[in-house]
Amino acid sequence: MIGDLQRPDLTVAVIGTGTMGRGIAQICAQAGMTALLFDSRDGAAREAVTAIDKALDGQVAKGRVSAEAKKGFIGRLRAIGSLDEAAPAGIAIEAIVEDLAAKRALFCELEKRIAPDAVIATNTSSLSVTEIAAGCGDPARVGGLHFFNPPPLMRLVEVIGGLRSDPALVEALTGFVRRIGKHPVVATDTPGFVVNHAGRAYGPEALRIVAQGIASPREVDLLMKEAAGFRMGPFELLDLIGADVTHAVMVSIYEQYFGEPMYQPSAQLAVRVAGRLLGRKTKQGFYNYDGTPVASPPTIAVGAQPKPASAWIADEDGGRELAEWLAGAGVKTQVGGTPDAGALCFVTPLGEDATSAAVRLKLDPARTVAVDMLGNFKGRRTAMKTPLTAPEALGAAVAALSDGAAVTAINDSVGFVVQRLLAMIVNIGTRIAELRIAAPGDIDTAVEYGLNYPKGPLSLGDTLGPRRVLAVLDGMHAVTRDPKYRATAWLRRRALLGVSLLTPD
Repeated sequence: MIGDLQRPDLTVAVIGTGTMGRGIAQICAQAGMTALLFDSRDGAAREAVTAIDKALDGQVAKGRVSAEAKKGFIGRLRAIGSLDEAAPAGIAIEAIVEDLAAKRALFCELEKRIAPDAVIATNTSSLSVTEIAAGCGDPARVGGLHFFNPPPLMRLVEVIGGLRSDPALVEALTGFVRRIGKHPVVATDTPGFVVNHAGRAYGPEALRIVAQGIASPREVDLLMKEAAGFRMGPFELLDLIGADVTHAVMVSIYEQYFGEPMYQPSAQLAVRVAGRLLGRKTKQGFYNYDGTPVASPPTIAVGAQPKPASAWIADEDGGRELAEWLAGAGVKTQVGGTPDAGALCFVTPLGEDATSAAVRLKLDPARTVAVDMLGNFKGRRTAMKTPLTAPEALGAAVAALSDGAAVTAINDSVGFVVQRLLAMIVNIGTRIAELRIAAPGDIDTAVEYGLNYPKGPLSLGDTLGPRRVLAVLDGMHAVTRDPKYRATAWLRRRALLGVSLLTPD
């Protein structure tokens, strides 16, 4: 039997008073509940109350909270010196170290001290709720509440029921999350839940791109921000989170899914972790945060060349759009047919690399340049060369594309940069749907709120076009034979049927 988490006099116990615990206690107090704070380190709970007091002073100074309201919030926070004092709690939320043995030991102690109908929730981000609850005498009252950092600012909370949780528990926790002013998304008890699972595309695929010498971290970040509309590039995000944290999540999810190729960790990131190049926390990561930033050199130095007088363009996806734009920039264009001898040739492949497109179309690779038409063409453009593209041909192509927009030149790659990253984000989103981890609409909401992507993965796929996303993945898979690029059945079926990726079975 699960207690009432909506009762007016509900008391919450927060165990662990680090950044997450403090934030959870703060939002509970601001929602009108008494919040008891406990930490195994002597004095840590009192320090947490002081830290929350200071944080709320900042909100008062900005006019977001009145001084009177702030006084009420602080009055509902109480540091406790032992778990025995958690007895009045109707719900206890654990926010301690991410260690299975430590969490199990804590839950066994909590069970002895709080009411039989009180709920015990874990804030784990990577461990199984079922496995944590298995150490309890009554696993039916154990569930997951995965908050995001910092809890007062992040809107999302993932709600997870274990395999032995009371059927009413998820509904009770969902109501509790709404009560504290957050948006709940219900997820099944699987590795990474929704958000950390969905995040296995952006950073990991960007790391592969850099490891393959296709583009630099700075170039990848600029493309994803200016051509794909992301607020932060993947390497800026990796530096913000910390390479150590990101690598640990990569390894954990990869191992928990028994070596699924889609989630393969980065060997390059492991080396950076070993070298303590962790990002902002160590002042050096993919960028230097100690001193004046130094601009990284381009991956490909493109010499200045005049715009070509004319160009041939493959009559394929995006080709006519490119021809129209080049014509507006003063370049005479020919779409399809046989290119003139010596003509600069543009291809617009989906998933293929420039080499494969040139060979398939029987073009001279020395004068062939590929252009990515999938992203925001007006924001930043990508010119991709084959290994044999002449410097003069690449320079002329960049000159033609530079009319009104920045251009990034990259080495040959399946799926360019933007295509690769967007297609993998969509594909992993459809895998989450396929595994029934969350409802399709909730997957999008979780990713938008939890990862701050401009769109959730399924809506992103709809915007790009499911058939085009499928073509990118099939193209990458055909060239590389790498199983990480195989399209999910969820994506393939909906692309073939011509329906939204949000369409449930």
